[in-house]
This record gives sequence, structure tokens and C-alpha cells, in this order.
Amino acid sequence: MAADRRETHTVAEEPPSASRTDTMTYEVATDLRALRAFVCGGATARSLSAERVELLVLAVSELATNTLQHTVGGGRVRLWAEGDQVFCDVVDQGRARVLGRDMPVATAVRGRGLAIVEQVCDEVTVHAGPEGTVVRIRLAR
Repeated sequence: MAADRRETHTVAEEPPSASRTDTMTYEVATDLRALRAFVCGGATARSLSAERVELLVLAVSELATNTLQHTVGGGRVRLWAEGDQVFCDVVDQGRARVLGRDMPVATAVRGRGLAIVEQVCDEVTVHAGPEGTVVRIRLAR
């Protein structure tokens, strides 16, 4: 993906009304399979191409895995579409993530998750607020 299509910055926008947003919570590693199926089904229903669905599922899986490894209490995913864009929020009680990191060297054991998310999504934003830390990802249809 071309770097000029990717944006990273902090936002405070709320997702659209609950009637247009699908939501799923996750608490343990065994929830990840169902979470990936949820994202796949929701993105497909919102007419995201098969290739873009795979990228969204990868990004959400990386973020949810980070939630389970680095926070307590699990997290929540919200999925919706606006115009020709599909959005997904991953919400947890962890600290705000730092975006814009380089991909770790090949011999590094950890640290690729957020770098992968930033590479495969058109936009990645972070907002820490009353509900927790929200990582919002966007992919064009």
C-alpha cells in the first residue's frame, strides 16, 4: 500500500448511531476466531472487496491480540460504513498507542502488530477518552 494513502493522527469523533453499527466484545484468546468471523461477515455485508476484507480482519486481529496481551478486561469492536469507507473501532482500557513506528527488524521477537495495522489500512487514528482507548481504522471499498 502506498504510504501517501495512509494517514495517522488523533481523533475524537464518535461512531454513527448504534442502528448502523455492529458491535462485538472479546475477553480471551479463544474469542479471536469468532471476532475475525464477525469482522469478515460485517465487512463483506458492507461491500468491502475480498482483498480488503482480509486486510481489515488482519488489522483487527492484530489490535485485539494487543488488547489481550497488554490490558485487562478485554475489548470491544465496532464496525460500520459511511459512503465508500468501512470503519472499525477497537476499544480497550489500555494506554493510547503510539503510531508511526517503523517495522521492527526481522530478528525482533515482538512489535510488529501496530506497524502491520498502519501498513494495511488507509487510515489509523487513536483517541483516549472516557470509554477507554479507541483505535479507529478505515479502509476504502
